[in-house]
Amino acid sequence: MTESTAGTLRGRAWTFGRDVDTDLIIPARYLNMKTAEELAQHVMEDADPTFAGKVQPGDIIVAKENFGCGSSREHAPIAIKGAGVSLVIAKSFARIFYRNAFNTGLPILIAPEAVDGITKGDELTVDLASGEIADLTTGVTYQAQPLPPFMQELVAAGGLLPYLKKQRAAAG
Repeated sequence: MTESTAGTLRGRAWTFGRDVDTDLIIPARYLNMKTAEELAQHVMEDADPTFAGKVQPGDIIVAKENFGCGSSREHAPIAIKGAGVSLVIAKSFARIFYRNAFNTGLPILIAPEAVDGITKGDELTVDLASGEIADLTTGVTYQAQPLPPFMQELVAAGGLLPYLKKQRAAAG
């Protein structure tokens, strides 16, 4: 169910509530795992035990306020991205999760109205550059804060380290 062209994403919505902390995203008992693929097998396990087995590449997490609160572990966005989730849309994000998401190449958008209108299973298309979120299931369009060009470059590169390597290679 995934489509990704020039900053446009398409996927099915998975909805979660407020204050989804990093322990719900990836429980601490799995922090000894090293790869995104290993972590992905347990993503959101304590919030929805069926999530990791049902999420498809390109799917989108939609959550209420304060997504990613709790500890500052990078494992949380790595696990989400490793599961194939293409984007997280929320009313708000914990500051450390916000930074870790972009550092690992996981795009996130703030869109309170979209969060209130989207339900689990809705088919969405999202344009990261414009911030437009179209709910293909209901026909409603929402406006998120678009990703600034620099953040789009970080996401396209796969995160901060790949971005810096690319910049360094371009500089010679």
